[in-house]
Amino acid sequence: MKSTFPAAFFRLAAVFAAAILCTLPARADYTTHPEVAAFVETIAARNKLDTAQIYVALARANYNPRVVDLIRPPAKRTTKSWRRYRSRFLDRLHIDAGLQAWAQYEDALNRAERQYGVPAEIILGILGVETIYGRNTGNFETLSALATLAFDYPPRADLFRGELEALFLLAREQGRDPASYSGSFAGALGWPQFLPSSVRRYAVDFDGDGRIDFDTHPIDAIGSIANYLREFGWVSGGPVALRARLDPGADPAPLVATGFEPTLDRARIAASGIRPAANTFPDEAALLIDLETPDEATQYWLGYRNFYAITRYNHSYFYAMAVFQLAQALREGRDNPLAPPQYVELDKHSHAPAHKHGKAVKTKKMKPGKKQAVRNTKRRNR
Repeated sequence: MKSTFPAAFFRLAAVFAAAILCTLPARADYTTHPEVAAFVETIAARNKLDTAQIYVALARANYNPRVVDLIRPPAKRTTKSWRRYRSRFLDRLHIDAGLQAWAQYEDALNRAERQYGVPAEIILGILGVETIYGRNTGNFETLSALATLAFDYPPRADLFRGELEALFLLAREQGRDPASYSGSFAGALGWPQFLPSSVRRYAVDFDGDGRIDFDTHPIDAIGSIANYLREFGWVSGGPVALRARLDPGADPAPLVATGFEPTLDRARIAASGIRPAANTFPDEAALLIDLETPDEATQYWLGYRNFYAITRYNHSYFYAMAVFQLAQALREGRDNPLAPPQYVELDKHSHAPAHKHGKAVKTKKMKPGKKQAVRNTKRRNR
C-alpha cells in the first residue's frame, strides 16, 4: 500500500517492524498490548491506513503512569469554590498578558469577529483560561498519552481510542509523524487545546498559509476558536450571562436542575421569583447558573445561548463564567486603558490547581481544556 505518512517516516518502517518482532520486556510499547491488534485492524480498514505504519508509530508509544494519575478523579473530593476558581484567572498575569495579546493580534481578532460573530474578548478569554495565551500548552507526548488512556484507563477507553484514531488521521492530513505532537496529558493540542478530533472537525487555516498550526502561532487558534463557538450556536450580538436576583423565598433548585441547555423562558424564570439584577431582561431562553463558595452566599446567574456555547468547550459553569469574566475584564481594560485594572488576588488558602495543565500538573481543561471530549465529560462546576 502506498505510504500515507511522510516518506522519511515510512523509511523507518522496516527497522521498527523488525524491532517489534524481537523479544521485548513486557509492555515495553503498545505493539505488545493485547487489545492493540484489533484496534489497528479496525481503524486501518475504516480509514484506509497502512497497518504497518500504525504499528511503527505504536512501537514508540509508551505507558505513562503520570497521565493516568492526572486523569483519574482525586481520591478525596475537594470543596467547590467559585471565589477560589475565579481568582486564578482574573489576576494580573491573565489580564495583562491578554491585553498584550489583543494589541499584538488585533487584526486577526477583528477579522474573526467579522467572520464568525464572536467578540475578540471571548476568544482571548478562552485562550487565557486554556493556556495563558500560549504560555502553557503542555509537554506530554501526545501519542503516548493517548495510547495510555486508550488501552490502560478503562473508564475512558472508548473516548481515547477515538482520539488516538483521530491523531493518526490528523497526522496523515498534515503530513506529520504521529509522534511529533505534544500537548496536555489528555491529548489536547496547542494554544486552543483542541483534541485531535476537534482539530479535524473545527480547526481552520485562518492565516491562509495552507496548514493549521496550533504550536507556534495563534492566528489559526483565533479563527478556530471562533469557528468552534459558532458551530455550537454562538449568536452574534447576543447576551452571554446576567447576574440574577432572587426574591425572598424563591427556590432556584428546580431551575438549576434543568442543566446546561438554555430552555427556561422569561415567564417561567420570573414566576420562580428570579430576575436579572440589572434593568434588562432578554426575551430569550436561559439556564440558571449556581456558583458556590463555602461560607458565602451562592451567586446565581442567567446564562444564554452564548454562555451555553462556551460550556461546549468545557462542561463547567465555573469554566465558562471564568472565560466570560476574564473577557469582560479584557474589554474594560481595552476600552479604558487609563483606568486601573481590577485584578483579583489569588486565594492564598488554596493550593490545588483550578484545573490541571499540561506541564507538571495539567488541566483543560482539559479541561480544557476544551477542553472538547475530555473536558466535556466533566460535570458542571468541576
